[in-house]
Amino acid sequence: MNYAIKIGARLRNLAALTLSVPVLAGCFGAAAVGVGTGALMLTDRRNSETFISDQGMEIRAANRIGERHGDKVHVNVTSYNRMLLLTGEVPTEVMKADVEKLASGVPNVKAITNELAIAGPASFGGRSNDSYITSKVKARFVDADKFSPNHVKVVTEAGVVFLLGLVTQAEADAAVEIARTTGGVQKVIRVFEIISPEQARAIDSAVTGRQDARPAPKN
Repeated sequence: MNYAIKIGARLRNLAALTLSVPVLAGCFGAAAVGVGTGALMLTDRRNSETFISDQGMEIRAANRIGERHGDKVHVNVTSYNRMLLLTGEVPTEVMKADVEKLASGVPNVKAITNELAIAGPASFGGRSNDSYITSKVKARFVDADKFSPNHVKVVTEAGVVFLLGLVTQAEADAAVEIARTTGGVQKVIRVFEIISPEQARAIDSAVTGRQDARPAPKN
């Protein structure tokens, strides 16, 4: 079945890693997480359950949209901390509303940000350029060294960059400034959840604990 759906730019921001989350009877457990995903999960501010749930929500929402609308739409579904971001193109306002309704029916969705444009599907060249912009923004996050790049998820659509994550206000402002000044970026939209510095320190301490609890590699 040919769906014109990209599933939310899942972890494409980390070019060396790929995501593999098999769907078994609609359940997403620890056994469904690939090695690359597991490594990323150890450094993510979301807890493991939420991290895996987000991947499942992206897949479920994309499947629902594809089953209803097929290649009439180009929709990216990105989930972060159980909040969905919808980007891409749909032909009508009615279809835009229906896509949001379909996504909202996925279990455990807390909120939806619907940024779908009323337009024809983007060209392959346009989508490739968006992927390139995303990689440039992520690379500049690393170079700037103002926050952990793993704490900010980047989605690009038609040159518009969407930033997601559990971040402090200072981290959010730094990420926006870096993205805004990256070549090819037309606009930056914040989809962050802002947390206090104290909350960030507590979460990061728990993340460090997860990393320390990793089994030692076997020789």
